Amino acid sequence: MDVKKIVVVVEDVDAARTALQWALRNVIRYGDIITLLHVYHSTRSRSRTKARLLRLNGFKLALSFQDICNNYPNTKVEIIVTEGDQEGTKIAATVREIGASMLVVGLHDCSFLYKLAMAHNSLASIFNCRVLAITQPHASPARPMISAISVLDSSTNMDFSQIDLSRLQVPPTPPPKIPYRICPNPSAIIWRSRKSRRR
Repeated sequence: MDVKKIVVVVEDVDAARTALQWALRNVIRYGDIITLLHVYHSTRSRSRTKARLLRLNGFKLALSFQDICNNYPNTKVEIIVTEGDQEGTKIAATVREIGASMLVVGLHDCSFLYKLAMAHNSLASIFNCRVLAITQPHASPARPMISAISVLDSSTNMDFSQIDLSRLQVPPTPPPKIPYRICPNPSAIIWRSRKSRRR
């Protein structure tokens, strides 16, 4: 059995936590290595204390994600906190450097995947691995529990698997049909014997 390296992007949004929990339940097997990757945005100021504070907050966030992983037995977790841009090029470079087989991202409105898809033709070639984008459950009860959508849009050239999670909604069941009873009580049938007519 080959060991897979799975990178989970750590962001301070609920979609990222949902993506990690989904990956722990559905993707990660015994012996796989989970890399929690947090890229904090570089500051324009040259203040070392501000950069140190951003790095410290990134580690605290990554440790909160590691606590989620600790609830699942036999998970090997690595943490990488690094400085980078908001467009996702640092994330892509780190994923390629690690040699990951899969990238798991919590997809939200300000996700770096959208910016990266606008700038490049193919996301799969940027990361050199499979990309799973997990969206946060919506409040709509009519949505399916899990629907996997492979997005191929000619306008943005996004090629990643988007997985939409929602709560399982049991559809309302109609009352059971009562079969029409032709003869409610068989003993109530009155049998008449016909007198045979002779001709």
